[in-house]
Amino acid sequence: MCARSALALVLMLISMAAAPTSSAAAARQTLTVLTYNIHHGAGADDDLALDRVARVVKDSGADVIGLQEVDRHYDARSDFVDQAAWLAKRLGMHVVYGANLSLDPPRSGAPRRQYGTAILSRFPVTEAHNTRLPRPRDGEQRGLLEADINVEGTAVRVLTTHLEHTSQTERLAQAEAINGVIEDSSRPTVLVGDLNATPGAREVGVLTRHLGDAWRAAGEGAGYTFDARSPHKRIDYVLTSSGIAARQAEVIDSDASDHLPVSVDITLP
Repeated sequence: MCARSALALVLMLISMAAAPTSSAAAARQTLTVLTYNIHHGAGADDDLALDRVARVVKDSGADVIGLQEVDRHYDARSDFVDQAAWLAKRLGMHVVYGANLSLDPPRSGAPRRQYGTAILSRFPVTEAHNTRLPRPRDGEQRGLLEADINVEGTAVRVLTTHLEHTSQTERLAQAEAINGVIEDSSRPTVLVGDLNATPGAREVGVLTRHLGDAWRAAGEGAGYTFDARSPHKRIDYVLTSSGIAARQAEVIDSDASDHLPVSVDITLP
């Protein structure tokens, strides 16, 4: 074999050996994130059908999902079901829950009646906790649910929230509190949720001091998410820290809730 042929063979073998590793690395760096206000499982028709929510999430192919308005043994409106656990079991995912309202049970020995947010993940959750957000006007208690997720060796910080819908004063205070949690993070960070504010609002501006709006980077059109039957404003967001690239963003058409979910494909740094 001549020297040139030998060199070509060596280069070909090196390329073949490297290809699977490169493909695996690319796969590890890509994540599909979904945010979805599920309206305690009641659809746009106001009928309770949590299985519709499960189908939307499954069909989206999302790896990590931030949910808002999630009941846990709350009351008859959701048949006293632990909705976070039900969805996790149906979808075969890990789950963490943040109770922002926790009320006495209807009878002795029954679980507490809770309402809040949840995070579902295909990947293991290594740590999670819920932070109660301020409510200077005595509005409904809101929270910031945080989960550290191990994406095949890469630590990703995922948070979901649902800001107050009746008061901008409260939303501003809540946004500042969220900034206090995320601004010193060196980990890749994704914040999703129902901010109850349109893109030009001051509270959205507070959050985008440190995070980028994935829809602006990768979405097409207005990105309206509310209400599901006649979308006319964008109030549901996926926000990402520096170094995370949003590749594609989509609002999913569905009547499983009064909100439309937003799906974003991101590449981790």
